[in-house]
Amino acid sequence: MNEMRDRGNPIIDDLVDESVESAVAVAGHPLHAMSVHFPIALVIATLGCDVFYWWTADPFWVRAGLWAAGFAFASGVGAGLVGTAELLLVAGIRSRVASWTHAIAAMTLIAVMGTNWGLRLSGGDVLPDGLILSVLASVFTGLAGWHGGKLVFDHGIGLIVSGKD
Repeated sequence: MNEMRDRGNPIIDDLVDESVESAVAVAGHPLHAMSVHFPIALVIATLGCDVFYWWTADPFWVRAGLWAAGFAFASGVGAGLVGTAELLLVAGIRSRVASWTHAIAAMTLIAVMGTNWGLRLSGGDVLPDGLILSVLASVFTGLAGWHGGKLVFDHGIGLIVSGKD
């Protein structure tokens, strides 16, 4: 039993030799890892605006939620484009199942964020439709983040800058 625990995950061990060096980076720092913080924070901010609007009925929160949802979508599209480039350009990233799971969850998240922003732009009801979409976006943020974390912590993506370091 301890012998099994001392050995690494055999699937991950087979992939260790493949390069996971970022193809889209500034000074060795992967842009995708740096850009995902904005849509994550803005998805949660949109949910917060919706909850505060539900509690207070203050129209300020509707306006704030519109801006938060719009910037969440725009920054999510930007992070998604960089992440897609990494996925397609780096074979070591592309060969990992967690990369594809992360990508699917993130693309679904971007679609939900865009729907949420579109609802608000068209004058749709924040309650309950916008709140439901904000909760759904938060769930997909968690799923995408979980699988992104697996890529970083289990596979070392974003941590291994180059073999020279």
